[in-house]
Amino acid sequence: MIRASISDLADLLSHEVEVRGWLARMRSSGKIHFLQLRDGSGFVQGVLELNAANEDLFEAAKKLRIETSLIVRGVVKEDKRAPGGVELQLTDLDAVQVPEKDFPINKPDHGIDYLMENRHLWIRTKRQADILRIRHEILKTIRQFYDDRAFTLVDTPIITGSIGESAGNCFEIDYFDYGKAYLAQTGQLYLEAACMSLGNVYNLGPTFRAEKSKTRRHLIEFWMNEAEMAYHGHEENIGLQEELVSFIVNAVLEECPDELASVGRDLSRLQNIVPPFPRMSYSEAVRFLQKKGFSVNWGDDIGGDEETVLAEGFEKPVVIERYPASSKAFYMQPDPDDETVVLCNDMLAPEGYGEIIGASERIFEKATLVRKIEEFGLDLESYKWYLELREFGTVQHSGFGMGIERVVSWICGLEHVREAIPFARTLYRIYP
Repeated sequence: MIRASISDLADLLSHEVEVRGWLARMRSSGKIHFLQLRDGSGFVQGVLELNAANEDLFEAAKKLRIETSLIVRGVVKEDKRAPGGVELQLTDLDAVQVPEKDFPINKPDHGIDYLMENRHLWIRTKRQADILRIRHEILKTIRQFYDDRAFTLVDTPIITGSIGESAGNCFEIDYFDYGKAYLAQTGQLYLEAACMSLGNVYNLGPTFRAEKSKTRRHLIEFWMNEAEMAYHGHEENIGLQEELVSFIVNAVLEECPDELASVGRDLSRLQNIVPPFPRMSYSEAVRFLQKKGFSVNWGDDIGGDEETVLAEGFEKPVVIERYPASSKAFYMQPDPDDETVVLCNDMLAPEGYGEIIGASERIFEKATLVRKIEEFGLDLESYKWYLELREFGTVQHSGFGMGIERVVSWICGLEHVREAIPFARTLYRIYP
């Protein structure tokens, strides 16, 4: 007998196998039990038919509850109507543990608060498991993208004394005798140091924003992929972002078609995500929004509603570049042709999913960086090490950050980012 995963059963026709997993659903029709089984790799139907030799087994199966953990044995049979093209003709089963009560995720109309409160159980359902498999494929593909281009992975600190964006959006912690420290908003500053050693680098890990936001696009704790490239300017930076996003989408289309279908994604919306992407300047975007009736002026932030309108009409993500210097972070390189704007870009996903990438060329001249730090009211001493990067072999360099959950949400077509991470941390959610 072969111990097998459900995902391997199609290659084991007519073999007797043992599968270890859980009971997802069960129904009976007279002398036949139909057991929908899952094991983490997939789903398969097990068929247990009553005969003279298995009466006790057939009766015992009636006592199983949804989410019973069990070990089943049987013969793999072809069934072209079934997911995966096979089913199991069961000959034996052992219940490892039968739940004492009914599984609480048992209705199609549970409210979202109830589902999030039971997130530890909700992730067992097929749709949620498929979303997490797509997330896994995205993370795997990101690493492959950088490996193929000889980038080096650099794990940046989660606890930091240097603020990358705004102190008002940081979680403060007491760090022994040091005083105040912060949960990282970004690993960018550390990646800048690493790229001066290793050339092209990236990270992939959790970041934290203490923003009291309740929109469908925001999380308090989220995962971010960041990259920094030495000797890269603004145009090369945008080109790499386009390559990365295209690479991810095409990999998911190739590797996860069943999962995308399971979550109800319209695949046609993802099949033309290839470079180059459409572009407009911030100034062009403001004029466009004004014509659409938005009361936005040059220098204002572009919010979620505005981002949705800007991306309408595009099948691909749209790149908005050269934002006002006053509205962006201190480290962004001024445009040499117009110092009121910086060499930066946001990439907006289509279909209303908003910003998935924020990027810029970094200031590489020390005097300019000192001036910017002072203008932003930040402590120069806290950035001593960051300034020293501009004292020893400084070069033009650029980078970007990509929010993983927003990419997952867009690719899966989710209504809210909270389903794009295993256990969401939102303004009102820290359980489970």
